[in-house]
Amino acid sequence: MEFNRKIILENGYEFYGTGFGAECDAINEIVFNTSMVGYQEIVSDLSYTDQMVVMTYPLIGNYGITDDDFESKVPMIGGLIVREYNDTPSNFRYTKTLSEILVEHNIPAISGVDTRKITRIIRNEGSQKVMITSPDMPMEKAIEAMKTYEIPNNAVARSSCKKKWYSRTSNPKYNIVAIDCGIKLNIIRSLNRRGCNVTVVPYNTTAEKVMFLNPDGVLLSNGPGDPENVETVIQLVRDLRGKVSIFGICLGHQMISLAYGATTYKLKFGHRGGNHPVKNLQTGKIEITSQNHSYAVSEASLQNTDLVATHINLLDNTVEGVECIKDRVFSVQYHPESAPGPQDSAYLFDKFLNNLTKKVKCNA
Repeated sequence: MEFNRKIILENGYEFYGTGFGAECDAINEIVFNTSMVGYQEIVSDLSYTDQMVVMTYPLIGNYGITDDDFESKVPMIGGLIVREYNDTPSNFRYTKTLSEILVEHNIPAISGVDTRKITRIIRNEGSQKVMITSPDMPMEKAIEAMKTYEIPNNAVARSSCKKKWYSRTSNPKYNIVAIDCGIKLNIIRSLNRRGCNVTVVPYNTTAEKVMFLNPDGVLLSNGPGDPENVETVIQLVRDLRGKVSIFGICLGHQMISLAYGATTYKLKFGHRGGNHPVKNLQTGKIEITSQNHSYAVSEASLQNTDLVATHINLLDNTVEGVECIKDRVFSVQYHPESAPGPQDSAYLFDKFLNNLTKKVKCNA
């Protein structure tokens, strides 16, 4: 087989393969995802902005792309690395191939590489930079390019909507304002199904403008990058807590924790996939969860805050949920809206709506 693309890792490993999607070169952070299905949702999840994803499941592309399953309108994933790519899907719902979508959005991809070995490298050495390029790219030139390239720290600003928009439902019961840091569309769908009109606003919307919309509750979305880079949203939480019920998901969870005085840190290789067991410390139940994040909340740092840990990851004991009952604020690190994926955590949306109905005297 003649190889027409290759990837080079920052540590000097290189892997030759066959390109699909866009033919451009790119430098990103390399991460892996253990999901068996859902590559369309992964490609269109804005939390993967500036990241090149290794799919550990060996066959990708076999059911194509469907119009109804996107998690964003404009995918911003850095690239895709797979073992075997199938460009002839078998699915009555499919309208395009995965490669066609990647070409449309200028996203490069490669197949035919040893994804098991790449995954082990990431697990052993941690996430690092990766370059996808042509086979004749000299190793020394690629390594130098990666050393000098800085991963952008404005991923949320690039992923967020630029003006507010609405997602309405029939016979609405509640009005929710969603702070868009790279929101997955199924979060909005999940709220719509529960009788919520959702107003989606840019990440840098002020507290005054949020309250002007008269929300019953505020949702902080998932999104890409380091939560400490999103001071605008962290301050928004400080301004809104105690005034309105708040629910945070993934990046939203981290920003709520930072707003209350906790700290975050970067994981060695992150959590990405639909098979993470999480224990609900309030009920004792175990939930199988879908996750996608590089950062975690320090458990020790919660001790001097008004937050308490509500969920914990059973694989590495990282904090997976926090809550401040008096402020009607809670968050989880994983994705209760996951689709396709575990449905164990969908109850969290109902908990959010239950908070909206409570008349609690909160601090201003």
